[in-house]
Amino acid sequence: MTTKHEQILQYIESLPVGDKISVRRIAKELQVSEGTAYRAIKEAESQRYVSTIERVGTIRIEKKKKENIERLTYAEVVKIVDGQVLGGKKGLHKTLTKFVIGAMQLEDMMRYTDAGSLLIVGNRTKAHFTALKAGAAVLITGGFDASESSKKLADELELPIISTSYDTFTVGTMINRAIYDQLIKKEILFIEDIFVPYKETNFLYASDDINAYHVKNSKTKHGGFPVIDENQKVVGIVTARDVMGKEHSDSIEKAMTKNPITVTMKTSVATASHRMIWEGIDLMPVTNDHAILKGVVSRQDVLKALQSTQRQPHHGETIDDIVRNQMKVLQEDELAVEFTVSPQMTNQFGAISYGAFTTLLSEVGSYVLKSRKRGESVVENMTIYFIKPVQMDSVLTVRPRILDMSRKFVKMEFDGYVGNVLVGKAMMLFQLLER
Repeated sequence: MTTKHEQILQYIESLPVGDKISVRRIAKELQVSEGTAYRAIKEAESQRYVSTIERVGTIRIEKKKKENIERLTYAEVVKIVDGQVLGGKKGLHKTLTKFVIGAMQLEDMMRYTDAGSLLIVGNRTKAHFTALKAGAAVLITGGFDASESSKKLADELELPIISTSYDTFTVGTMINRAIYDQLIKKEILFIEDIFVPYKETNFLYASDDINAYHVKNSKTKHGGFPVIDENQKVVGIVTARDVMGKEHSDSIEKAMTKNPITVTMKTSVATASHRMIWEGIDLMPVTNDHAILKGVVSRQDVLKALQSTQRQPHHGETIDDIVRNQMKVLQEDELAVEFTVSPQMTNQFGAISYGAFTTLLSEVGSYVLKSRKRGESVVENMTIYFIKPVQMDSVLTVRPRILDMSRKFVKMEFDGYVGNVLVGKAMMLFQLLER
């Protein structure tokens, strides 16, 4: 049984791309309160089904697949540049393929401007009109207006004309940064990428007896199952440990673990793995904000996902990527890792930042554990008890040393040198991620 909130989200998803959505319309058509409609629209926006733009309203947009996430809709461009839509509002849901900086003669400009493009240009009315005729949208910088003929053409062709107060260079930088950020997001795995959906999930009801657990266990060979009520809300989780020694006629509700740890679709796989290790659990229910079961994710699913992401090429570099790319492993009697301090890794004083230093140490520790076939790990505790300023362009050599190793934990010490000078000492405790 789906809730009103779920019904509204399904309704919004079924609307044609480009449709305008309002709280009043949703409330009237689905006979719900305006508060319920507003909350559902906000969740649809977070799930990227809709985009809300000041002075325009809320528009149903196409939800992007991961492989096309670097493409922006015109609605997103409006938000990025804090723009105002002058015409062609019905085309805000469309996706742009490229953007063109109009800092050249009109004829040269049009050679690069085609259907699906976004021409970024100042107060050049002829360029606005010509770009629209070529099938491109227009972003006017410097806060200038467009001519009435251009606005009329934009409405006819459903191609947005957007005006922003920023200059052309700033706008190009902002859009480039937005695409770059989305490339990074593209490479980050979320639970929605790996979870087992509700339709394929084995679960039990709180009203079931323990015999139902044994039946499902013998059929699926799974050790644990989420427990839901009649509204599909997660109320617990039951495992072999919970039912041990219990009568088959006993209630699941009495045996289950109540208020289980759950994750949402937008939880990163890295966060889920850390939680599973820390709490010692093998299965987590996936829910929405209202605790409605959407599926499950297992420790094995998480481990496979973490291993696969490390084998994939990266297009948008994070700080961790930059640190990883700077590392050079030295083959000596004892393992050492060399690292050149780049400008991105420094603080306001031109020395290596605390964050970059800790990232480097955790990457070195992770490398050591993988080289010893210990698999994936997470840092549980870190202590830096000595650090000197390491200047930009310095070559920092890190020498790791394992102090203690057990089945679940590894304690490691790190010494950092620039030349023969000791510049840092730290200790880390890693927890190993088991299958």
